[in-house]
Amino acid sequence: MQAKVSFTQKVKEELCSIPFSDEHLRAFLAAFIKVNGHLTFSNEKSLIVCKTENAKIAKFIYHSIDRIYGITPRFSYSKEMNFKKRVTYSVIIEEGDYIIGDLEISFLDGKIAKNIVLNDDMISGYVSGAFLASGSVNSPKNSNYHLEISLNDESYAKWFSKLLLKYKGTEFTPKVVQRRNNFVVYIKKAQQVADFLSMIGCVDKTLEFENIRIDREFSSIGNRLQNLDSANYEKTTLAAEKQINDIKIIDKVLGIQNVQNKKHQLLMKLRLENEDLTLFELSQKMSEELGEDVSKSNINHMFRAIHNMAEKYKGAVEK
Repeated sequence: MQAKVSFTQKVKEELCSIPFSDEHLRAFLAAFIKVNGHLTFSNEKSLIVCKTENAKIAKFIYHSIDRIYGITPRFSYSKEMNFKKRVTYSVIIEEGDYIIGDLEISFLDGKIAKNIVLNDDMISGYVSGAFLASGSVNSPKNSNYHLEISLNDESYAKWFSKLLLKYKGTEFTPKVVQRRNNFVVYIKKAQQVADFLSMIGCVDKTLEFENIRIDREFSSIGNRLQNLDSANYEKTTLAAEKQINDIKIIDKVLGIQNVQNKKHQLLMKLRLENEDLTLFELSQKMSEELGEDVSKSNINHMFRAIHNMAEKYKGAVEK
């Protein structure tokens, strides 16, 4: 049975297919290595090791390093012998000191180097790299909209949150919360999640997100209108029952034909003949019968007068 692909995975795989500029890609690598990578030494060589369970992400990082630095990384992988049998891919990059220096990455300092995020394109690249490294986003089929990036340093999480605020293309209101040993930068508003996906260049997933969101919101509006219609119908039915009871009292004691006010007399006849009509529909029928405009407000006023009349006769009916 083929495993179901999450919306997060679809976003990340689209991200790996985008033809970034060199400037964008350098910012991307700076964030990805900062969040995902670690520096190690082997045979007096400095190595950057990045790990992922997604083969497409590993391949994308491999080609990006080769493109920007002309360095061909090495691959290794390990397989967990448990129920899920996950495979973890490692991208091993030589000349780690040089790359870390060029990208101005610090694994000890939470600050983000200004030279790496000078403009919106570079900010977009940096955010894309961080999301690819440790981001997730709920499926738009879930009404609980949520996009987050998990970071392991509080200072860095705060700097990253400020970086989103600097992006001129749209307005974000990110929050930072601690979750166990990590610090999560997240956004929850549907429009901001869509804007984030658009900002990092995932056009297809942005359209999918928006289409599903709009369809569900229309469905929700339809359900609310249906509930409102049901409530209005019930309200109209209850009101009509009370009006009919009043009319029957008057008819029993006085007789509808003996009511002096001809408009009241006509309205009582119309109500008995049309038990389910709304006040507006009754006003239309009255207008047709009388050849003059009778408003919904007029109908309501007349029913109040009919009710008062019925209250006077109620005692006689009960005896």
